[in-house]
Amino acid sequence: MTTTVPTTTVLAAGSDTAGPRPRFRDLYAAEWIRFWSLRSMPWVLGTGLLVLVAVNLNAARHTYLNTEPGGPPPGSGRAGTALNVSFTMAAVDLLMLLAVGVGVAVIAAEYSSGMIRTTFSAVPDRRAVLLAKAGVLATAMLGLGTLAAGASFWAAQALLSRRHAGVSIAEPGALRVVAAAALLAPVCALIGFGLATLIRHAAASVVAGVLVLFMLPASFNENQAWSAAITHAMPLTAWRRLSWVDLTNVLLPPHPATVAGSWLAYAGWAVGSVLLAVTVVRRRDV
Repeated sequence: MTTTVPTTTVLAAGSDTAGPRPRFRDLYAAEWIRFWSLRSMPWVLGTGLLVLVAVNLNAARHTYLNTEPGGPPPGSGRAGTALNVSFTMAAVDLLMLLAVGVGVAVIAAEYSSGMIRTTFSAVPDRRAVLLAKAGVLATAMLGLGTLAAGASFWAAQALLSRRHAGVSIAEPGALRVVAAAALLAPVCALIGFGLATLIRHAAASVVAGVLVLFMLPASFNENQAWSAAITHAMPLTAWRRLSWVDLTNVLLPPHPATVAGSWLAYAGWAVGSVLLAVTVVRRRDV
């Protein structure tokens, strides 16, 4: 005699075994805990923040010592000088290196330890996992960039105001400079994240990030239209254009970048890096 098992019972048992699908906010919360569980992460970000502010404040101190007590003479580009020392090129270079290193560490550490297999076994939806990781990385680095840019601007202008050479955040272009510096951190971190997902090796990914962020822009110029288009699409070139507030004494190239195009370059690199990571992780085995 055979016993027929109702179909509804089998389906119910199967659904209980599968369990509910994880929500994105739960994945985000788990990745947030994982991000800060890396022992070196708080120290790296905290030390990086202090170094960035110190570098910018040192540049502001140099300008302060070379400015007369009565303030700079009229027409000397006071606003441009004050904003340039609030976040210098040296700080930008350090910020880009720090950000790409953190972006690489977020994903490369899991591949090197093999924990990525456990993660994907627990959550088979690889795309959701990578999006949660990218979201946490972007949030953390945006916080670092905002603190570094805001603290540097406040400290530099507070020092320069003693020589009547400082500017406020309401100065035309000041908010753009601060925002560009703050957003550069998550953009570069996502570039490192995408490269590490593709290469799966920490050192090689950092080297690739340096080549993309520093060497590639130096390989082109703005004298020809096609070469200028490539140069303007680079994050470093985009930062330079966004930080130009006073163009009075700036010798513009034949094909200069635009402010709108620079913001689009930021967005393109961030979105493109995430799309690269999501595509690669779905098509390649771990």
